[in-house]
Amino acid sequence: MNLFAPINKVSKIGPVFESKLKKLGIETIHDLLYHFPHRYEDFSDLISIEKVELNKLCTVKGKILAINNIRTFKKRVTITEAILQDKSGAIKVVWFNQPYLVKNLKKNDEVFLSGKAIFKKNIIYLSNPVYEKISPITLHTGRLVPVYPETEGLSSRWLRIILKSVLVGLKNKIPEILPLEFNLLKIEKALWQIHFPESLKLAEKAKQRFSFEQLFLIQLAVLRQRIRITQEKSVSIPINLKFIKRLVSSLPYKLTNAQKKCSWQILKDLEKAYPMNRLLEGDVGSGKTIVATIAALSTVKAGYQVAFMAPTEILAKQHFQEVFKLLKNFNLDVGILTGKEDKFYSKKLKNDFIEISRKKLLEKTEKGEINVLIGTHALIQDKVKFNKLALVILDEQHRFGIKQRAKLCKQKNIIPHLLSMTATPIPRTLALTIYGDLDLSLLDELPKGRKKIITEIVKPEERKKTYAFIKKELKKGRQVFVVCPRIEEKENDNSNWSETKAVKKEFEILSKEIFPEFKVGMIHGKLASKEKERIMKDFKNKKIDIIVSTSVVEVGIDVPNASVMMIEGAERFGLAQLHQFRGRVGRSKFQSYCFVLTGSHSTKSYQRLKALKQAETGFVLAEKDLELRGPGEFSGTRQWGIPDLTMQSLTNLALIQETREKARQLLQKDFHLKNHPFLKQKLKNFQENIHLE
Repeated sequence: MNLFAPINKVSKIGPVFESKLKKLGIETIHDLLYHFPHRYEDFSDLISIEKVELNKLCTVKGKILAINNIRTFKKRVTITEAILQDKSGAIKVVWFNQPYLVKNLKKNDEVFLSGKAIFKKNIIYLSNPVYEKISPITLHTGRLVPVYPETEGLSSRWLRIILKSVLVGLKNKIPEILPLEFNLLKIEKALWQIHFPESLKLAEKAKQRFSFEQLFLIQLAVLRQRIRITQEKSVSIPINLKFIKRLVSSLPYKLTNAQKKCSWQILKDLEKAYPMNRLLEGDVGSGKTIVATIAALSTVKAGYQVAFMAPTEILAKQHFQEVFKLLKNFNLDVGILTGKEDKFYSKKLKNDFIEISRKKLLEKTEKGEINVLIGTHALIQDKVKFNKLALVILDEQHRFGIKQRAKLCKQKNIIPHLLSMTATPIPRTLALTIYGDLDLSLLDELPKGRKKIITEIVKPEERKKTYAFIKKELKKGRQVFVVCPRIEEKENDNSNWSETKAVKKEFEILSKEIFPEFKVGMIHGKLASKEKERIMKDFKNKKIDIIVSTSVVEVGIDVPNASVMMIEGAERFGLAQLHQFRGRVGRSKFQSYCFVLTGSHSTKSYQRLKALKQAETGFVLAEKDLELRGPGEFSGTRQWGIPDLTMQSLTNLALIQETREKARQLLQKDFHLKNHPFLKQKLKNFQENIHLE
């Protein structure tokens, strides 16, 4: 049985079960073996029938004296009744709506039953217990029983049966991938103990082994990538202090110490003859764009081109306007290219915008006449060719591999330098693993003069008071964001008040009932790009006082006059997302406010919102988010396809550092893993399933 064979190679798994397993991400035998339990039920405490206590989980062993079905006509329910006997006595057993049990369990069968005893109508009986016939290896009772992540039609009981047959079939055939000196449970024993543990201690040892294994594989992947990058060729870009000083002196503000430090780190990287691979991480409003522009100017003045990619059209256009403003006195051409528009704009920076066709813009880019080309994913289309591309800047798209960079570059033997930017602060443990191949520059200082945003958690009964406060701000000439979790209300929705808040309904209420004297606008993802752009332009130009929106305002919307952010159904958003929303205000000299509204009474939800209120920086908040929610939910980490067990280990800094050091030592001795063929194969398969680029 090949470990990486399709799951349908396992007997009893036909097309129906194959499609159900795929819903759980299980496509190979290996995937099945690594589909670990998320908890265990302890049915190991076997007692005699006479010691059964009411409402307490217990496991008993005995012989079935009788079993039959009874149909209740009143409620139309089938009740299966049985009598179980051991040496100490007998007890009645009742199952509801499981008529097939009379075929599975017969008189005189010896079984384990695990469940709770209840007292009703003067009778003590076991209610709906888990059952299993006595055999050499019990799976469902009389032991620590694994409970798995499930999907419809695929129960933990079924998974236990299949996993046992696979493990038996693979006995002595599962190759060890970790070096023996690591002193961990061997792979085959670890798989048995994680699925069918003899004790909680052994289950924990198995978890430790697989946590180590999976972190070790990530570390191998990122460290090999880091070493490979240093072996690639790039262009060395000398630091052009004359132009950089001219740019910095033209700014209406002073650079922070953090901006100076990060700019210098990037400029020194650009001097190297191998590709830079750096992540510029800074809170909302910390000034990442000017740092990126300094790098772009130095690159262009050395005779090369720059590609600047953003995740949305709105953000691409905003970067275009900002970069154009910063570089307008440096005699450069800046172009913009997005996916949905028929016309594109270039700029001979001494003059007005020049509107040119896409074809003309692509021709100028290929000839090297466009110095900086800004756009969306449209930049990596086959038709887009650069003449001398030396720097790629990515905003909020952290992963962009060597192959994608080579695709942008006409000279295939030269790999452009890469600068990624993010406003989502990453906890240290996460950065050390998932971003281990990137150098990190931190903008951990906000520009001077910025006031702290006052954040308040608003209860339902405080809503009117909040509206009255917002009205005062509007009368001062300020503007307001209102963010809702949905575009439209769902029919037959019985959820609490905050979850039903929807953009279209809220727009009606605010414009007609709450703030009829003010101009209210609405924006959401289903609107056409040009319509979204028009509405945001009107909001920025103060033609709209209140904008009601979905999460489309999360990144890239800069309206300095806005002083209030009101977030409906705040428990529906992640902490990082809430922090991004809050960062839409507080972008000028005005005191700004963020009101988070929630109808949830969950303690966990309140703890998260309290963390938002208390944390001044995204870095503090990111660590808190990791602590409160766990890494599996943090900032969309699910997108990488990293297993849950590994995600849980990402809070363990000591383990991360240990796996990193061991991976480094192994690669020093055997970079191509020639002496570790099974590890090499496992790493290859692992990298196909996780997405670190």
